[in-house]
Amino acid sequence: MPFANYIFEPMNVVYLSLGSNEGDRTSWLEKALELTAASCGNIVKRSEVYETAAWGITDQPDFLNMAICIETMKTPEELLTAILNVETTLGRHRTVKWGPRIIDIDILLYDAVTMDSPDLVIPHPFMQNRRFILIPLAEIAPDVVHPKLHKTIRQLLAECPDTLDVHSYKG
Repeated sequence: MPFANYIFEPMNVVYLSLGSNEGDRTSWLEKALELTAASCGNIVKRSEVYETAAWGITDQPDFLNMAICIETMKTPEELLTAILNVETTLGRHRTVKWGPRIIDIDILLYDAVTMDSPDLVIPHPFMQNRRFILIPLAEIAPDVVHPKLHKTIRQLLAECPDTLDVHSYKG
């Protein structure tokens, strides 16, 4: 058949941040990766895992964080629903803002989309102020441009006011 009979839907390129600071943190990240790939989209890049002190409420265990890039056909709202389902499946209970959690998955960037709804803000509204997000993201997407700030992830990292130590996690 000629190609004219095929319709090719473009994939959306999305960057996610994953974090965990309860129990077997490495295992929670791996399980989240498996479920994310199965329900959200194909993982095309993943950063190494980084460890950092907790941000916000600091009297809690250190976090393991990483960033991934996925390709998805889901809309931002559909993706958020799928991510929340992954978190719930793994046992996440939202009780204390910035408190300890088995898994946390945030949408950082979704193509060049900007949106601000009661349930979802894209790009992530605080990413430029958090090294634990920017360091893993800069590893896999240093030249991606933030659609509101018009700076690359590398530039945002260089300008980030956050001073928390973020280092490679060797397990």
